[in-house]
Amino acid sequence: MKYYILFLFMSISLFSHAQHEELGKVNWLRDYDQALQTATRENKPVLLLFQEVPGCATCRNYGHNVMSHPLIVEAIETLFVPLAIFNNKGGKDADVLKKYNEPSWNNPVVRIVDHEGENLVPRVAGNYEKLAVTQAMIYALQRESIAVPGYLSLLEAELKSRDKGLETTTLSMYCFWSGEKNLGAIDGVVETQAGFMNGAEVVSVSYDPEKVSMEEILQEAQQAKCVYKVFSDNPEQIEAAITVLGSNSSSGKGNFKQDKEPKYYLTQTYYRFVPMTQLQAARVNSSLAKGENPDQYLSKGQLAILKKATQQKGQGWKNVINQDIQQAWPN
Repeated sequence: MKYYILFLFMSISLFSHAQHEELGKVNWLRDYDQALQTATRENKPVLLLFQEVPGCATCRNYGHNVMSHPLIVEAIETLFVPLAIFNNKGGKDADVLKKYNEPSWNNPVVRIVDHEGENLVPRVAGNYEKLAVTQAMIYALQRESIAVPGYLSLLEAELKSRDKGLETTTLSMYCFWSGEKNLGAIDGVVETQAGFMNGAEVVSVSYDPEKVSMEEILQEAQQAKCVYKVFSDNPEQIEAAITVLGSNSSSGKGNFKQDKEPKYYLTQTYYRFVPMTQLQAARVNSSLAKGENPDQYLSKGQLAILKKATQQKGQGWKNVINQDIQQAWPN
């Protein structure tokens, strides 16, 4: 683990400043034959990024937004052999472009191939969102019978739910710490925030309605004794409240004021220094509250950050709860 920590922080510091912005923060190989040899030796697929360098706004944004997301970067660097091919250069780059019939001077394209260079999944083209490359990585790992890490599956679930669109409701209860503990563990709940509304302690719950219904959330909350009333202007949510909780169980939505200690159980530990997605934070907070080990939801890179913060007893570290994972990630 100590070597992984050293590698993590050295790679972050070296490559985030040294390479072209179109390539993001991934440490790419640049030689096709070397990549295939490495793939054979390490029994990994190759993730090829065909990219225009220097490139247009789409290419630069892809580097900044997709290829700089810490969990995507870690997945590419640890589960695949990363290979960047410039689609606006001659020589070996042009040879690889011709081999895969890829156009030159093009927007970013991702292919994932085996150690012989054969495609494992359809090429990712025309979709420049994080979800597209995340799903491609997962499909490729499954094709190769390689275990998909929990953090990567969780990232896909969150990105997919957000892509489809989340619904948000607000539940009042006697203690929002207990509310986040229980609501944050429900499959389909993507984000929880503790706070106050209409003079009551509440938890704001953002959820994927295709995974979990409002009625199911209320049933879980009722069983855990962490819901009195629903604050909502959504007719379907109001109807669900009446069905599960009875009449006079809902009222209009008011102004939400966040608690000064969001994710209370997470806040009490060194995990508060670890950048996480909102879904990770909800699951980790719930696990800590229940006395469970939350590490199953985190990547090795995140656990390396946790270990370093713990060794330093949090001195000089900032609480990053509710901060964007990419912005909070150490440089």
